[in-house]
Amino acid sequence: MDDLPLDRIIGITSTIPIEIVFAAGYIPIDLNNIFIGDKLSCKMIEDAESAGLPRNTCAWIKGIYSATRKYHIQKIISVIQGDCSNNEALMEIFQSEGITTIPFAYPHDKTDTSFLHDQLIKLADNLGVPYSKAEEMKKHLDVIRAKVHKIDGLTWKEDTVTGEENHIWTVSTSDLMGDYTTFEERAIRFLKLAQEREPIRHDLRIGVIGIPPICEDLYPFLSSIGAHVVFNEIQRQFSMPYPTKTLVEQYSQYTYPYDIFSRLEDIQQEIKQRNIRGLIHYVQSFCHRHIHDKIIRKHIRLPILTLDCDRPGPLDGAMKTRIEAFIEMLKYYASETPVIRG
Repeated sequence: MDDLPLDRIIGITSTIPIEIVFAAGYIPIDLNNIFIGDKLSCKMIEDAESAGLPRNTCAWIKGIYSATRKYHIQKIISVIQGDCSNNEALMEIFQSEGITTIPFAYPHDKTDTSFLHDQLIKLADNLGVPYSKAEEMKKHLDVIRAKVHKIDGLTWKEDTVTGEENHIWTVSTSDLMGDYTTFEERAIRFLKLAQEREPIRHDLRIGVIGIPPICEDLYPFLSSIGAHVVFNEIQRQFSMPYPTKTLVEQYSQYTYPYDIFSRLEDIQQEIKQRNIRGLIHYVQSFCHRHIHDKIIRKHIRLPILTLDCDRPGPLDGAMKTRIEAFIEMLKYYASETPVIRG
């Protein structure tokens, strides 16, 4: 971050059409990623609370706020519809502190492509770039994203990529680390390395659904007790996993901003395809998406562990005990019964 030109950086609060940002010559930086990647992420939560953000607010919101202040971000694209319900209020806080904010909204209904098209045009106009250049940028970024799709494939087809590596690569596609050329070079090197590995030997294949976990050691811990994470639901969505021809088509098929039923269709398909035996549903404390747990459990015919975390940091003893018991139950269940499809 320190060597990037501040006047070209645009912070983003969630996945947005980065094709437009890149086409306009700006550098998109996902504020969630720089928050959770900071060595002092816990202190950043405390700093946000000291600045006046309520303690019973999602830690990601507080992290976004502190990351913006710590790294002196001066312009932000904020998703005010289709993401966290607190984003609009956070945008107003930024405005009160002299930070330029640009709103972006996904439609309530994913079939409302005219609304989405209008939002894309407005964002391009706001950044001063012809919309046609953003469509051209999409073609270029599709090639780069395809490499991450190969990394995802190696996770569940060849078992040569860990769940944590899958998480890092897919979650990083939200902003392509601010430099799509360097990102592509790193992905090429990683693919070569992963393709030469021996397969991972684990007893169980599981999936992690819900927003990306804030706890730092979930994936290493799961691996240490014999569980191979072969599906990271929302992170995979950041990589735009479906083949599309236009930005409107791409961002209408991206499931995260829309209703839970669009997500369920994707989850159920991947359960079958990846031979998943159980799910961890990660929910963030004070997040409205926690309510979806009831619907997910109603529609998915697999054992599900709901894991609720508040702040960054390692899993505590109680969480580890719950996860261990769940994985042991899945191992026993898998040895006694055939795969139950979603």
